[in-house]
Amino acid sequence: MTTDIKAELLAPLRSARALMLEKLDGLSEYDRRRPLTPTGTNLLGLVKHLAGLEYGYLGASLGRPPVETPSWFLDDPDGESDMWATPEESSEYIIAVYRQVCAHADATIAELDLDSPARVAHWPEGRQDTTLGVLLIRMVAETAQHAGHADIIRELIDGSTSDDGYSPAAGSAFWDVRKREVQEAADRFRESTP
Repeated sequence: MTTDIKAELLAPLRSARALMLEKLDGLSEYDRRRPLTPTGTNLLGLVKHLAGLEYGYLGASLGRPPVETPSWFLDDPDGESDMWATPEESSEYIIAVYRQVCAHADATIAELDLDSPARVAHWPEGRQDTTLGVLLIRMVAETAQHAGHADIIRELIDGSTSDDGYSPAAGSAFWDVRKREVQEAADRFRESTP
């Protein structure tokens, strides 16, 4: 039985962080940036967003902001541009900020107790006080959620999927057959949908 809750939370956070960066590997600058959903979701924007969340939740909220503030915090303090990269923000810059912020967050997690007090300024009045443990749980959930988004976005770009150790090692022929089967099953309900 594992009793190190901090380690149990940090392991999936690190795994999801690695997946986020893996999804950028081998892609052009265009493919990293292009929106593939009606809301504009894109891979580089997801990494930028998570960098901002880690900066806030696992840094500034604990009175430990990293030495360098990400450019988008300086240029857009209300956070309206954190889900996409401006032309002036290179992939290299955003990835470097993400790595730096994650390393800073890991140091914060290592140095503080889970019940260490935190304050999130943008949360509703009366609910701003929290703890490192609560914020760490939030970051695990946020990062895992966005890693799932990144997995789908990457699949839309070039068909690649993550090898999670659980899915069958299958080639494109397998997935073509599977997609056809799924479509045929859905088609049986096409007429019955209002």
